[in-house]
Amino acid sequence: MDSFQLSVVHRLPQSYRWLSGFTGSKVEPIPLSGIDEDNDLIGLKLLSHAGREAWRVMQQLNLSLQEIQVNCSIVEWEGEPCLFVHQCDESAAMCRLKNVGAAIAEQLSAQYPF
Repeated sequence: MDSFQLSVVHRLPQSYRWLSGFTGSKVEPIPLSGIDEDNDLIGLKLLSHAGREAWRVMQQLNLSLQEIQVNCSIVEWEGEPCLFVHQCDESAAMCRLKNVGAAIAEQLSAQYPF
């Protein structure tokens, strides 16, 4: 499998769920009041690649997660390929992505002023 070096993955800020009747192919954001951690999804998008290359890298990341039996799907969200994973699998997914060489971009908080 190709190296994922120089791939930067970012977690989308919202929680998502499968759009009714479109499991595995379309998502919708969840309002804060409707969070159900057993069925919620997190979205991951690439900051390092765009276009056709982003789709190729997402396919590789998807295969890597499937190797460790983490269910995920690539869905176009806001014009970009995003990888959606059940929230309960987030830790395993992030660990696997780091282990295969992807960098995980974290949101900066005001706690750490420069």
